[in-house]
This record gives sequence, structure tokens and C-alpha cells, in this order.
Amino acid sequence: MNRTIPRLVRVFYEPPPFGPRTSLNRPTYGQDGGTTPLWLEKLNKMPSWQPIVAGCTLMLVGAYVPIVVLQKDLPFTLSPEYEAATRAYMRYHNMNPIWGISSKSARAAADH
Repeated sequence: MNRTIPRLVRVFYEPPPFGPRTSLNRPTYGQDGGTTPLWLEKLNKMPSWQPIVAGCTLMLVGAYVPIVVLQKDLPFTLSPEYEAATRAYMRYHNMNPIWGISSKSARAAADH
């Protein structure tokens, strides 16, 4: 019985450049390469404050458009009569807020 001993081969391992799963010759996990939209790549390469400011501005404009377009009145809970009734209810039930028109200091100032 003639056994041959396998010859060991020395292999030099070079790790990926930016850690595991970041090899440059393969696409990222779940991507086939080139599937990221161009606008998203540009957005990703911008300084971080620019997309944040743009997003906040877009949200503010989006929230302001219905106010301008619809020209609705304020909710009935912001009417002076409703607020006066709420304050009277709070005083009748001896609610004691720390600040505001129903607080002890505001009532003391109103009585004098």
C-alpha cells in the first residue's frame, strides 16, 4: 500500500480592504451592482447638512400648503369662548396648574 502525502500549498490571505464583506471585486450583499439610483448616490455623497436642510424645508412647505390653499378657520377649541369655558371649568373643579391663567398666582393677581 503506497500512500502519498498531500503536499501543502502556502496561501497568502489578503483581507478585504474595508473589513469583512467589503471586497471590491464583488457587489454588496443583495445588490447586483448598478441598481442604486443615480440621485440616491448623489444624495449619499453630499455633505450631511444639505439633505437635512432640504428635507426640513420640504416638510415645512408641505405643511404650509394646506393652510394657504384651504384657507380654513382655526379649530373651535381655539375660539375665545371655548377657552373661557375651559378656564371656568378648571376653576370650578379646583384644578391647580403650575402656570397659566388658572394658577394660584394668576388668580391672586386677578383678584387684586
